[in-house]
Amino acid sequence: MRRIGWVLAALAASVLAALAIGMVAERNARARFEASLTADVRLRQSLLTSEIARFRLLPEALSDDRDVVGTLAGTPGMAAVLNRKLEGLASSTGAAVIYVIDRDGNTLAASNWRMPDSFVGNNYRFRRYYAQAARTGQAEQFALGTVSHRPGLYLSRRTRDGGVVVVKLELDRVEREWRQAGGITFATGPQGVILVTSRGSWRFAETRPLAPAAVAAARADFGVAALRPRPWRDADGRLTDGANGETLMMATSPADAAGWRVTLAMPTRGAITAAMRNAAGAAALGMLALVAMGWALRERARRRAERTEALEAAVAERTADLSREIAERAAAEARADDLREGLRQANRLAALGQITASVAHETAQPVAAIRTYAAAGEALLDRGALEEVRGNLHAIARLTERIGAVTAELRGFSRKGSGAIGPVALAEVLDGARLILKERLSRVAVRWPSLPPGLMVVAGRVRLEQVVVNILQNAVEALDGQPTPAITISLDDQEGEYVVLTIADTGPGIAPDIAERLFTPFATSRPTGLGLGLTIAQDIMHDLGGSLRLVPSAQGAAFAIAMRRA
Repeated sequence: MRRIGWVLAALAASVLAALAIGMVAERNARARFEASLTADVRLRQSLLTSEIARFRLLPEALSDDRDVVGTLAGTPGMAAVLNRKLEGLASSTGAAVIYVIDRDGNTLAASNWRMPDSFVGNNYRFRRYYAQAARTGQAEQFALGTVSHRPGLYLSRRTRDGGVVVVKLELDRVEREWRQAGGITFATGPQGVILVTSRGSWRFAETRPLAPAAVAAARADFGVAALRPRPWRDADGRLTDGANGETLMMATSPADAAGWRVTLAMPTRGAITAAMRNAAGAAALGMLALVAMGWALRERARRRAERTEALEAAVAERTADLSREIAERAAAEARADDLREGLRQANRLAALGQITASVAHETAQPVAAIRTYAAAGEALLDRGALEEVRGNLHAIARLTERIGAVTAELRGFSRKGSGAIGPVALAEVLDGARLILKERLSRVAVRWPSLPPGLMVVAGRVRLEQVVVNILQNAVEALDGQPTPAITISLDDQEGEYVVLTIADTGPGIAPDIAERLFTPFATSRPTGLGLGLTIAQDIMHDLGGSLRLVPSAQGAAFAIAMRRA
């Protein structure tokens, strides 16, 4: 009986020891498991944060881009240039799509402009990322695409002209690396709704009860028909997976500046439950169970270390890529600024020689006119026509002012900067050109436009006059020997930002081989021409914010001068 008693006591002690060791082992295993989850979730949040940070600077950099500003300003041909630039940026950065929206919500250019479902022409005024950026300067919104129906994060930035630049990134790579690291990882926004997740069936699910008004607002913001219910059950503090009933332990990171939180849910079956079995076996089998438990803990630590190293490597790689891209982008922008300024200075210096040669031509016309007005004035004095003599003297004074302005333009052209520009009466520009070319235009039938009173354009009067004189002079020379020489000057004064003056002649026109390179230096069809006049004229219009183009014409040649309305 004593032996049986000792055996029963030993068995009871073994059972009590097994229970005690099991409870201690469970508590310790749970604490270690929770600490492991906390460390892992911070690394997974860093992976998400670094991926978003790679794209956060892109809309800000594009908001001041020259092609974006030109497209929003309606500069002819600039949207096609911007389409190709955005296409290249999306390919090199990995963005899903990049697009530019005007102040009315219409998409003017997009990286997917070649695709059948291109965003170009779509109106996104209803999107929060547009309205908020237009109002406050920038915005972020996670939503389903209205065209692609793929979820993504939209980053938007307002431009200085009131437009909005939008970059959409789809976080597929982050979700894929979360799946490879194990467990169920998901990120929630400020509403507590799951947006980015390694388990696709959990996307757009609630993590906490929301009021009906909050649910309606979230559905509208995300672009979904309904929110999914919470995908796990919580009974007496025990979390279980709604799909397979596995017990889960969760760890959640603190919210970042944008309100994002990352949560890691890991099944406990392979960790805490196994630790309890090992502890119970330790009480029954002694050292063998202790060795087995030690081996299990070591394997778990090794796997955790491998996961940690993989996530740290991914975060380090993303951070290094981001730093390198920022440095390369800053260097490229600096080089581009230097190159653009260098090209402008080189263009002015290259044109300086032609302007020096053309000063004689520019002043020859006023000097010849002065001689004509002086000779006519002498004859008028003999007849006693003093009022007409006074008119000739006023014309001579204007022509001398023209000569002084041309020489002043020559002194300033070689320096960086092109002088002040401002509102100029277009009628005064045409009157000045008519005064300079009065003698040459008398041999040609010229149809002048009827200008609205007070029509003002943004320009420098002498520089814009130089462009008009250059085009008219070329037209007169092209009409030499033509049976019915005529020049037609027409005005397109629609209620828009630009005023277009078209000068057309009835000459032989421009040969196709010359037309292809008409605005390049030294392209000319005249034996005595330098081929720099149109190049300088186009450069002047570009500096004034307008354009000079050769436009199709049924006969002869026609040039369109687009000027900004003052």
